[in-house]
Amino acid sequence: MSRGVLVAGIGNIFQTDDAFGVEVARRLTTRTLPPRARVEDFGIRGVHLAYELLEGYDGLVLIDAVPMGEPAGTLAVIAPEVRPESITNDDMAPVVDAHTMNPQVVLNTLARLGGSVEKIFIVGCQPANLQEGMGLTAAVAAAVDEAVEMCCQLVSDIAEPVGKGSST
Repeated sequence: MSRGVLVAGIGNIFQTDDAFGVEVARRLTTRTLPPRARVEDFGIRGVHLAYELLEGYDGLVLIDAVPMGEPAGTLAVIAPEVRPESITNDDMAPVVDAHTMNPQVVLNTLARLGGSVEKIFIVGCQPANLQEGMGLTAAVAAAVDEAVEMCCQLVSDIAEPVGKGSST
């Protein structure tokens, strides 16, 4: 049986803008989301997140700082493609070092464990600074509220798809 939608903030709070996903997840906990939607801050615990996903979810929304070569604070919704047959042992190596955890490592780990999630989206934000430090830069902090809204919309779309349950 499905457990709904998992919204996972990921990132390292000690590396400036890498805390973006953690901060968005924190703010999402104050919002009303559809039933069966769960928000959690996974921080740098990528393996823990992969094992949590083995419990069975219809959808996953990952929130993370994602270098995209755009101006700092730029947001994007990314629909990653995970093909288990293309995963090599090299793709698994970063799992051991939690400080290099990123969405692709989590998804590769999940696939290697035999799990999958039907709908996966990453709400990514272009960081300005990923160096050691506490607190988001101004550009990334300014993007948090919009990212919260994006996550709410994605969760709604996954949990209550248009046309589901309607009769014509």
